Amino acid sequence: MLYALEALGKQVHVVNADPAPDHYMDFPGMDRIEISRTVHSDVEALIVMECSDLERTNVQGLGGRFTINIDHHAGNTGFGELTWFDESAAACGEMVFTLIRALGVPLTKEIATHIYLAILTDTGSFHHSHITPRTFEICRQTVEAGVNPATMARRVFDSNSFGKLKLIGAVLDEMELLDGGRLAALYLNDEILNATGTTYNDTEGLINLPLTAREIQAVVFFKLGADGDIRVSMRSKYDVDVRSVASAYG
Repeated sequence: MLYALEALGKQVHVVNADPAPDHYMDFPGMDRIEISRTVHSDVEALIVMECSDLERTNVQGLGGRFTINIDHHAGNTGFGELTWFDESAAACGEMVFTLIRALGVPLTKEIATHIYLAILTDTGSFHHSHITPRTFEICRQTVEAGVNPATMARRVFDSNSFGKLKLIGAVLDEMELLDGGRLAALYLNDEILNATGTTYNDTEGLINLPLTAREIQAVVFFKLGADGDIRVSMRSKYDVDVRSVASAYG
């Protein structure tokens, strides 16, 4: 969206509460992301993506501005003055592609790269059930715009640090199997992070690893922060519905 809005003559700030994992930093425009828990006071409008509510952004001071809410995950609260929710989209990147085309912005290689990256990561490397012909049609157009799928896959999935490999081993070593091996529980705390020389950013994608086992159908990942808060993530495959469980517990 950064490149598309700038092509329309808009002044754009990209803000995220936490830094992106290191292996994303070589992608175009990543140095433009401002790591902050607040937004500029002169901002007139907000576009919030992939968040069920404003609190999930971990950014303060978002109220009082015209807010556009773009999401494809069930459970979105419909916040903001303008909400675009499409649960049929396999990735928010699909929705961004549709919006960019509607705005008449050319699909440059930089824009195509981030759309393909969003789809690649949001679908778990094309593993998830929401994938449709539209997904692959959008990817086809990004490849025509200059994206190299093999290079993208290598940069995303084959760029782990030695520390992350140690982290994977440590977390999987503590994994518990429940419900006859159909449910896996993962645990993480600062002690494990310190021992492996990693951060919470290095946990990206780790929750999906137990699902590569044939018997495991769902995973719950408990992350204990230094502040004592526990973050819980869930993933599943087949027809196991973890969304209803997550919703029941807020």
